[in-house]
Order: sequence, then structure tokens, then C-alpha cells
Amino acid sequence: MGIEWLAAYLALGAGVGFFAGLLGVGGGGIMVPMLTTLFAAQGFPREHLVHVALGTSMAAIVITSISSLRAHHAHGAVRWDIVKGITPGVLAGTFGGTFIASRVATAPLAIFFGCFMAYVSVQMILNVKPKPSRELPGPAGLAGVGGVIGGISALVAIGGGSLSVPFMTWCNVKMQNAIGTSAAIGLPIALAGALGYLINGWGAPGLPEWTVGFVNLPALVLVSLVSTFTAPVGAGLAHRLPVATLKKIFAGLLVLLSLKMLHTVLG
Repeated sequence: MGIEWLAAYLALGAGVGFFAGLLGVGGGGIMVPMLTTLFAAQGFPREHLVHVALGTSMAAIVITSISSLRAHHAHGAVRWDIVKGITPGVLAGTFGGTFIASRVATAPLAIFFGCFMAYVSVQMILNVKPKPSRELPGPAGLAGVGGVIGGISALVAIGGGSLSVPFMTWCNVKMQNAIGTSAAIGLPIALAGALGYLINGWGAPGLPEWTVGFVNLPALVLVSLVSTFTAPVGAGLAHRLPVATLKKIFAGLLVLLSLKMLHTVLG
């Protein structure tokens, strides 16, 4: 791997960690389109571009989610009763979702990712907050919701926050607890997703060097290494910068990155 790719992965990790800390979002929205573009430029097999980007992103989120979980737990913001109830569904949905994603061709997978990121971006720009109207469902209901959140998360390599936070606030969970609990839910999502992409990509023909399953090890190590240091920087600035405005800028960035990814895959 040349020095230019090393620098690109380190820069990506810095950006992912910074925005994750600043805005409380997962890094998949940035990582997947950027990794797809970088992998294409390095000559990775076209039929595996998005799959390797998704798998590598999921594996990287494992590391960043642990840091986020610990920080929110220290502030007493994690509802562990919700985590306990939703985790079985999250594990099953995410793991099963990787089997679906691995069998979908690169082009439709990229289109689904682009459409979902457009939905997330609109939510950010409009600052959509569902009105609290009900209580949390029972264990079976929580597991079912977890399955849906996990399945979609596997297809787009996110930690699930764009789905779990609105769901919990809709069920009258305080926003601080919804964000903290979503951070905790992100860990089983990432673990199940990374394992699923590892298994489904095992033995796939034509994978590049240093790629295990659908996880590219150099990208994983370099992105995770830097994001661990830049996430606290972003978190510190979150209390001093106009986060509402920054979220709108970030939403625009997600749209541009998704369009770039679609151009790379379809163009």
C-alpha cells in the first residue's frame, strides 16, 4: 500500500472520529462511500466494492462504539433495561442482514445506501423529532424492533442511532437516555455485522490482499486508530459550537458522499 493510501485512510479516520464525537452519529455514513471510492481507485474487484466497504465499516464501528458506550455509561445515560430487551433482536437482525447484503449485487446495494442516507439527511436538516406518544413495548416487541433496526443497519453499516433514537423518544424515553442507550445498542450491531460480513466474504473470489472475508484489515486498523483520538476532540467542541447548524452541514456532506459513491459504482 502506497503512502498516498496510508494518508487517505488516516484522514478518513480523523474525519469519522471528529464527526462522531461532535454530532453523536455513527461513522458508516462517511466511511462506506469514502471506502468505496478509495477501494475503487486501488483497483478492488468491482463486484465486491460495496460489500468490502460495508464489512470494513462495521468492523471499525466496533472499536468506536466501545469508546462511545463507556462515555455515555459514565454519565448514567444508558438504559440497560432497554439494551437487554432489544439486543437479541438486534443480533439476529444484523447478522441475518449481512447474508442478504452479501447476496445483493453492488449496484442495488449502493442505491439502497444512497436512498437511506438521503432519508437520514432530511431528518437532520429538518431536525425531525417524533412526538412522544406511547410507552416502550414488552420484551417481544423490543426484540422485534431490534430485528428491524439490526437488519437495516447491516445493509448500510450504521450503528442504528438514526433508527433507535427516534423510536425511543417516540416511546417517551428522555433524549439523553435515548442517545446513550443507542450508543450501547451500537456495539452488538457492529459485532454481529462485522462477524456476518467476515463469514459471508470468506473465500469470495478475487478479494484483494490483506482482506479477510469482506473486511479490509489495513483500512480497518488505520481508520480505527485515528478515530479513537479525534472523537474526544469532536465531543469537546460539541458544547461550544452551533451543533444544529453543523448537523445541517453534515447532512449535506452525507448527500454529496452518497452521490459520489453512486457515481463510482454506477458510472
